[in-house]
Amino acid sequence: MSSLATLLVTFACTVGGVVAGMLLRPLLPQHHLREDSKDAIKLGAGVIATLAALVLGLMVGSAKSSFDAVNSLVVQTGAKIMMADRVLAQYGPEAQEIRERMRSDLAAMTAKVWGGSGDTVSGLKAVEASTRGEDLLGMIRALKPGSDAQSALQAQALQIGNDLQQSRWLLVEQSQTELPGAFLAVLLCWLTILYTAYGLLTPANATVVLVLLVCALSMSGAIFLIVEMNQPFDGTIKVSRGPIDRALQHIGQ
Repeated sequence: MSSLATLLVTFACTVGGVVAGMLLRPLLPQHHLREDSKDAIKLGAGVIATLAALVLGLMVGSAKSSFDAVNSLVVQTGAKIMMADRVLAQYGPEAQEIRERMRSDLAAMTAKVWGGSGDTVSGLKAVEASTRGEDLLGMIRALKPGSDAQSALQAQALQIGNDLQQSRWLLVEQSQTELPGAFLAVLLCWLTILYTAYGLLTPANATVVLVLLVCALSMSGAIFLIVEMNQPFDGTIKVSRGPIDRALQHIGQ
């Protein structure tokens, strides 16, 4: 389920719970709404609210950690690309073609991953499907060093290239985290019950309805953020492309 769809479903469930509670309130016998009955309802709602808050806090923390890990990998990738370019520059003019190819491939891949290229394959799928890195490694292996210094530089460039390939697959694997459907279903069930209790306990006036709608929207927004951060290359919230853009500025200089 997409992040926007998750937001809408969560909002519908919470608002539906509020409406159900308010509709149920006048249908209940009066003694069911005495103070002692309300206290029992508040106690149950408090337990569910605590569980929901605990689970949401853990989910936000986990999603943020995953997002930060992917962002760190992007920063490391940008730094390694610049290192590879400097090593190839020291190798000599024989590696100029590789540097130019690296720049053009990186620009094309950046446009695919962060959008704007119009390509049907974008985001994480573009990272996973790309074979540009292997092609560049083949070009580096094809270099014929004319001295020990060039041999050392070739070996260093190959090592950096292999590190970049490892980072690429780490990005792919790190970004595979998804919110389990059963987990989300249970959380939505808790929230629906919780907001039903709120609707049952509160009078149906404009101020109360507005406050409950804002609370429902806030809760939906929290789950939206969790789903978004679990998709660091897709959706609205993406990892920054700044490190790769800086690498593009330095390649070839």
